[in-house]
Amino acid sequence: MSTSERDEFGPEPGRDLILVVDDDKDIAHFVALNLKLDGFDVVVANDGRQALEEIDRQRPSLAVLDLMMPEIDGLELTRRLRANPITATLPIIMLTAKSMTIDKVNGLKAGADDYMVKPFDTSELVARVRNTLNRNQESREVSPLTGLPGNSRMKREISDRMRSGVDYAVGYIDIDRFKAVNDVYGFDRGDAFIQAMARSLHRAVVKVGLPPVFLGHIGGDDFIFICHPDQIRPLTQAMVLDFESEADKLYDPEHARQGYIEVPDRKGNKQRAALVTLSIGVATSGKGRRFDDPRMVMAIASDMKKTAKNQPGSYVAVDRRNNI
Repeated sequence: MSTSERDEFGPEPGRDLILVVDDDKDIAHFVALNLKLDGFDVVVANDGRQALEEIDRQRPSLAVLDLMMPEIDGLELTRRLRANPITATLPIIMLTAKSMTIDKVNGLKAGADDYMVKPFDTSELVARVRNTLNRNQESREVSPLTGLPGNSRMKREISDRMRSGVDYAVGYIDIDRFKAVNDVYGFDRGDAFIQAMARSLHRAVVKVGLPPVFLGHIGGDDFIFICHPDQIRPLTQAMVLDFESEADKLYDPEHARQGYIEVPDRKGNKQRAALVTLSIGVATSGKGRRFDDPRMVMAIASDMKKTAKNQPGSYVAVDRRNNI
């Protein structure tokens, strides 16, 4: 590839860089041009070896690979990328002139995320590039323990609700005395409590119904929900009742019966810790109150969660210290 081609399609900060690999220079240039016109940065390679060099040098966000190429073809290139921990998760769309099912199967088995047959519609290719990038981004943000999205997705959801102009509420959930569970039972049992919390949230959302409620996993024993203010009471009541019931089943029977576990302190003395409950802090946008930064909403919900922790049992504290 010439230096002028690299300069024309060189990367710019803040935009996704797409690697296009095709030994047909006209096709490669045509694909690159259309991706560039749609807002992507693009780098072109004309064979598998060049592609590996460009990937090592620039770390693209996604690769569009031709199946039939000399030396290192698309299948072999995909296998090499999947075998390398650094590039194992790179999204790959495979292009080929072959249309037989076996070729598609081989491409997908090698690790391609999507597959298009030449000749193809460039608008469809651009759409598939965007969809593949979005799916990849979403999968990276999802907690492997709970299947719930993480912080980046939460901020986008709050921002979307801010722009929509509708009233919303953001709830910050913390499992009380979760550390005692880990100390006594170990992290595997602790993970079971976290997964139970996620299931209770899902069941509460189903019970409450529309409008849609967003659920997120901040990390550890911290969760978030985003809903309409009218849903706060039924949603939190449902999740608290469901979780406390499920959590009781995760304790050893004798601990569940006695209502506490004994946790050794630093001196070896045993201290009683009550069974887990939930502290929930909520920030709302209602009553003419509007926010312009998702972090501000989260900070208020977090502060209200601290207020809830000062109360016995499971407790919900709404901003301005109005509890429901």
